[in-house]
Amino acid sequence: MSIQDIVDFSQANTAPERYRPGAEKILKGDPEQTLYNHYNSPCGQMNAGVWEGEVGQWKVNYTEHEYCEIVQGVSVLRDDQGNAKTLRAGDRFVIPAGFTGTWEVLEPCRKIYVVFEQKA
Repeated sequence: MSIQDIVDFSQANTAPERYRPGAEKILKGDPEQTLYNHYNSPCGQMNAGVWEGEVGQWKVNYTEHEYCEIVQGVSVLRDDQGNAKTLRAGDRFVIPAGFTGTWEVLEPCRKIYVVFEQKA
């Protein structure tokens, strides 16, 4: 490995992947999302990049551990018991595997993410 193997997000020329959650998961709005997955580990368990989400709300079910840093916008993460956490630019947090609830984007949101998918 050398310095050329370092993945610099600001220099990455990653093609955007645009998608929406499945219709059965959408609770309100039209939450189009864009993913710039800048890094995939050779073992396939870790990914990192930039995610962007439009206004809307959908159900989430995390099978992976995810570190997030909100860099733009406002979202609300709710668990199945109705507890909520508002997420704004500058917030850094980890969503553990097994979390279920909803993600709601109130203002178009952008986050840096690192995902680790634990093998069973």
